[in-house]
Amino acid sequence: MGILLQSILGLLTSFFSFFYFKDVYKNRKSLSSKPATGLLGIGFITNFLDTLGIGSFAQQTALFKLFKLVDDRLMPGTMNVGNTLPTVVQAFIFMTSVHVDPVTLVSVSTAAPVGAVLGAGIVSRMPRRKIQEGMGFGLLVVATIILAGLLNWLPVGGEAIGLSGWKLAFIIVMSFIFGALQSIGIGFYAPCMAMTYGLGMHPLTAFPIMMTSTAMLMVAGSSRFIKENAYDRKTAIALTVAGIVGVFLAAYVVKSLPLITLKWIVCVVVFYTSLMMLRSAHVEKSR
Repeated sequence: MGILLQSILGLLTSFFSFFYFKDVYKNRKSLSSKPATGLLGIGFITNFLDTLGIGSFAQQTALFKLFKLVDDRLMPGTMNVGNTLPTVVQAFIFMTSVHVDPVTLVSVSTAAPVGAVLGAGIVSRMPRRKIQEGMGFGLLVVATIILAGLLNWLPVGGEAIGLSGWKLAFIIVMSFIFGALQSIGIGFYAPCMAMTYGLGMHPLTAFPIMMTSTAMLMVAGSSRFIKENAYDRKTAIALTVAGIVGVFLAAYVVKSLPLITLKWIVCVVVFYTSLMMLRSAHVEKSR
């Protein structure tokens, strides 16, 4: 089952890469004059952090706005296209090096993209601020529970590499929902980390699950931005090239971390994301 998932992802990635590089080469004479060094630095740092589970879109958005590197209209497409291959690399590294129950991995990795396709229309009609507030407070509660477990105030977490029964059904449903939320800009990584850890799985199992899910989602969706000419090619290529280097470096750092350190990273990531969600909700309310 795991081999089939890798084959499907590999096939989708091959098609995406062909159209992506063909488009960049075809338009190579019209690439922007933005400094390549800065763009490569952003790609490396943000994808390094992405591999640790922190995510890259929020940091890239802030940096692009701060230094006025990418037009707001092109920003979603640039980040989706540029980060697709680094995310695929993350998925393959962790799928092949971290042992996860194949049924759990395939179920979650399928539910998220299906949620993005089928559920995005429904979710997009919901008030964005309400979604951000709900997820912000929900993740804050989860992060507090994880912290309580780390401080031995409450038993939490586990060593399981897979789920079954109601736990498997629950994570499939939630992955479908979070997949739909990602399509409107709500990240998948932190909720996935919180779910796997909260349901008693080993913290490291979150990495292949969340990265494979996101990779499946991105290789399918990013082609739309290429087709519609809705991305900055030079920035996207810089994110791709430097991002892959950052992924390889961070991936082997993550795999060598002691378990207790990994648990603290999960806790910090979930806390950070919850606060960013609440901050975004506050900004939406102020508009």
